[in-house]
Amino acid sequence: MPALCRDCLTIFETAPKRCSNCGLPRITAHPELFTLSIAHMDCDAFYASVEKRDNPELASKPVIIGGGQRGVVSTACYVARVRGVRSAMPMFQALKLCPEAVVVRPRMDEYVKASKAIRTMMLDLTPAIEPLSLDEAFMDMTGTAKLHGAPPAVMLARLIKRMKDELGLTGSIGLSHNKFLAKVASDLDKPRGYSVIGLAETDDFLRDKPIGLIWGVGAVAQEQLSKAGIRTFADLLRWDRQDLGKRFGSLGERLWNLARGHDLRRVTSHAPVKSISNETTFFEDTSDPDILDGHIWRLAEKVSDRAKARDLAGRVVTLKLKRKDHTSLSRRLSLRDPTQIADRIYRTARDLFDQAGPQGPYRLIGVGLSDLVSDTDSDLTGDLLDPNAEKRIKAERATDSIRAKFGSDAIAKGRSLR
Repeated sequence: MPALCRDCLTIFETAPKRCSNCGLPRITAHPELFTLSIAHMDCDAFYASVEKRDNPELASKPVIIGGGQRGVVSTACYVARVRGVRSAMPMFQALKLCPEAVVVRPRMDEYVKASKAIRTMMLDLTPAIEPLSLDEAFMDMTGTAKLHGAPPAVMLARLIKRMKDELGLTGSIGLSHNKFLAKVASDLDKPRGYSVIGLAETDDFLRDKPIGLIWGVGAVAQEQLSKAGIRTFADLLRWDRQDLGKRFGSLGERLWNLARGHDLRRVTSHAPVKSISNETTFFEDTSDPDILDGHIWRLAEKVSDRAKARDLAGRVVTLKLKRKDHTSLSRRLSLRDPTQIADRIYRTARDLFDQAGPQGPYRLIGVGLSDLVSDTDSDLTGDLLDPNAEKRIKAERATDSIRAKFGSDAIAKGRSLR
């Protein structure tokens, strides 16, 4: 069976227990190892890994990336995950599970910088890259073996090694014959994993797996499927294609195909970003306008940072609120010209909040930016009704420059401390 040492990249016709070249045991072996070309690369606990890299004192400690006591967990390192900490978990619950954790506020500018460096390394391998977020992407390596003088499996291992050597960051690879299975594979052996799902084994691999393995099938969809007696891929296989479509609509058609390991989606390098948003769930439901105002500013700032990192601006600002009884309230406003400025996003979202009136208490608040365009023509006309708007835009640009030079914590607005 063909095999590869992920540390020194030695290729073997028959898999050894340890590499005869470097003596290390990280050997990946699979019958289709050197014929598959669709990959998913997922960084390991990306935000936390960047923080540990930049602050060696955190190396062995449990690290949680997120807000204060009332915030939620953005991500956590694997030391904290072993204790049960998970993304989107309320911070108070995370700290109960792991009271010795070090909580670090997100530094989006540093994460964006690391993400761009990784993306540059990927582009050295193939132009067919489809980013899903800052820390994960699909790659189509079809036809690249002759160019690189090595099959995709070797080049992907080289990418992970290069990330570790040059950036101090680790990632996991999933290699298969389509996007669905490549993404499934990348999560099988994290961190520093390298998993392969071949064409010949697809049916046997999927049969006993839970449907929650399907990306995008969340708790609500799983509950609906469970009521229909569908809990595993084997359950799905017993359903007729037409019956699944009648019962679940477009989801049913998708499930019928994925149950058989079919996924015809191509890796699309130019898939447009449709919106940028951020939201937070509160530790305690609140109607306090000062607390809510502080959250609106922080969310607007995060949305702005992500828009600036992608050189995008948006024409539509959205405010999302979820009440104590889980009912949702959404308000949106189209701007005269696109923006990426945090101050303008905040003021628009705050106006939308004021228009919503006293309908709290709220358990969640979110801010979004959509109808995205290039930032080339953004924030040019100013606001005739607000003569100080142009000054605030210039001040924000200056603030961005200071943060780029001295770090994201070098300067902050007072309202962000609420």
